[in-house]
Amino acid sequence: MWQNLSLRGRINLLLALLLALGLAVNIGRQVAEAGPRVQAEDQSVIRLAREFIEMIVADLNEAPDPDARLNQIARDLSRLRHVSITLRNAGGNPQTPPRLDGEADTHGPPAWFVSLVHPEQTAVSVPVSIHGRPGSLLITSHPDDEIAEIWDGIVTQLEVGSVIALALFFLMMNVVGRALAPLQSLAEAMGRLEGGHYEARVTPGGAPELAVICTKLNHLAATLHEAVEDKRRLAERAVSLQDIERKEIARELHDEFGPYLFSLRAHAGALAKQADGRVPSAEAVRKHGSAMLEQINALQQFNRRVLERLRPVGLAEFGLRQALESLSRLWRESHPDVAIETTISPSLGVTGETADLTIYRIVQEALTNVFRHAGATSVNVVIEPAEQMAHDGRVCARVRVSDNGRGMEPDQKLGFGLVGMRERILALGGTLNVVSGAGGLTVEALVPTAAA
Repeated sequence: MWQNLSLRGRINLLLALLLALGLAVNIGRQVAEAGPRVQAEDQSVIRLAREFIEMIVADLNEAPDPDARLNQIARDLSRLRHVSITLRNAGGNPQTPPRLDGEADTHGPPAWFVSLVHPEQTAVSVPVSIHGRPGSLLITSHPDDEIAEIWDGIVTQLEVGSVIALALFFLMMNVVGRALAPLQSLAEAMGRLEGGHYEARVTPGGAPELAVICTKLNHLAATLHEAVEDKRRLAERAVSLQDIERKEIARELHDEFGPYLFSLRAHAGALAKQADGRVPSAEAVRKHGSAMLEQINALQQFNRRVLERLRPVGLAEFGLRQALESLSRLWRESHPDVAIETTISPSLGVTGETADLTIYRIVQEALTNVFRHAGATSVNVVIEPAEQMAHDGRVCARVRVSDNGRGMEPDQKLGFGLVGMRERILALGGTLNVVSGAGGLTVEALVPTAAA
């Protein structure tokens, strides 16, 4: 049952149990104190009655009629509230009628309560002697009024305490309900987020802790919405770039590769005709052969450009260090006014083919952005082992490309190149951060390597 209750139900149930327990403890305390209270009242009343009777009967024998005086004293004392006085002879037989308590009070304390707080009556006998005849006055306690007063106090406490407990309970229910009201909104917002509606938001409210959670959830939803939008735009951009690249490759194949092949075919056909002749012309053969060599050289250069676009040339053959040095050298040749410093730590070790290609692409994209947008005069490239490790325990390489350019605007978003790099690195288990400040822009990435 407890597991099926909501948080609000559990808190309300605990409050109800605590209030009921507090009321029960208070009532139990009053019941436990009722017995000693009644007993103390009995002893006090009987002691006072005994002292009073002893004082009255001290000069009883000096009265004109001691017997009548004694009977009058017994009748007068029987009117007391908490005690009854009975005159007894030497044999212990009562000489005065017993006290009549009147009709039972239907609103009085129940019998079990009377038995609990005052199980037996207290009686004290005061000896009396008239002209040598022994007798006694029996003092018997009757704490019915005291017990009824205590019982009324307990009932009043129970009634008033119950009303106060109920008022506190409903008040706390209202407070708890208002404090936990954002939980329902949080659950609904999480359900919408789970369904892909990343525009869902929660109005912060309730307790400060819940308000913070609502704010964090809104921030998370906004971040997810932005990430999904970036991924959607990146996917569109990737598809668009693929189409553009295919069109460019198709155009280059048509515009450059095709004419070269046509020219080679023409020269090959001319050479074949020269071979069919009885006396081939050496000059014609030399001319067609030279033309074919030039066209083959152009085809090789064209093939190298296409391969460079598809995959860095020399990365697999010479390694990451040589490939990055070639990349930096090309940028220095095209931009001699920009100082490029590349530092690769000797302790980097073997990173693996996938990590090498990722590191190369990061540096390539960062340098491209520097020369296109930053207006920098100095670029520093550092590749070294990172202290952090990937979630799967692999060693990471830290790639840092920093420049002294103008940086990014406060509301400027990353370009598709860096967004694509971030998605690629995240897929590998790494991270990519871009920090822009007054001193320029820094692109820092952690790339998991092949080393464990």
